Amino acid sequence: MDYQETDFLETATPDAINQIALARRLTQEYNHSDYRDFEKRRAILRDLFAHIGERVAIDTPFYCDYGKNIWIGDDVIININCTFVDNKPIHIGSRVLIASNVQIYTSSHPVLPLERLTANWREKNATFFRTYAKPVTIQDQVWIGGGSILLPGVTIGENSVIGAGSVVTRSIPKNCVAVGNPCRVIRTF
Repeated sequence: MDYQETDFLETATPDAINQIALARRLTQEYNHSDYRDFEKRRAILRDLFAHIGERVAIDTPFYCDYGKNIWIGDDVIININCTFVDNKPIHIGSRVLIASNVQIYTSSHPVLPLERLTANWREKNATFFRTYAKPVTIQDQVWIGGGSILLPGVTIGENSVIGAGSVVTRSIPKNCVAVGNPCRVIRTF
């Protein structure tokens, strides 16, 4: 893959560090909040996310990088120990189920060392590695099975089911069941 200098994110700018620090503080506060204190937990999530719909339940622990790049629709359940690396937007539709230990990554790094590592990084006041990111979209009425991993740039089509432990490397169409590593459609409906 050919990368332009503009394709890469700088993850160590003062703005990025401040946003990550805020997200870490808010997720820590959320993860240590009383499960029964619905009002406090909802207020934390409103501060953390770009948008959070009605009747959203996010179990703890929950982790994310920025928070501000996450949009969540109505009637969503995110189970325990999920991690969302949101260098770019993560859009989650309505009536979505996300099981335990699901990881959603919008960012990655080039495979080749010459593309992955930053030449003269100290002089450029940059990180020694390059990061790129692509949004992830989960459409309405999707179920993501436990332990699944969604990689940068994928879309999960409405009504689809991703089987437990799947690694989603490419977009999945609507109205299907997809499983495996790499994740593939095994049934449509």
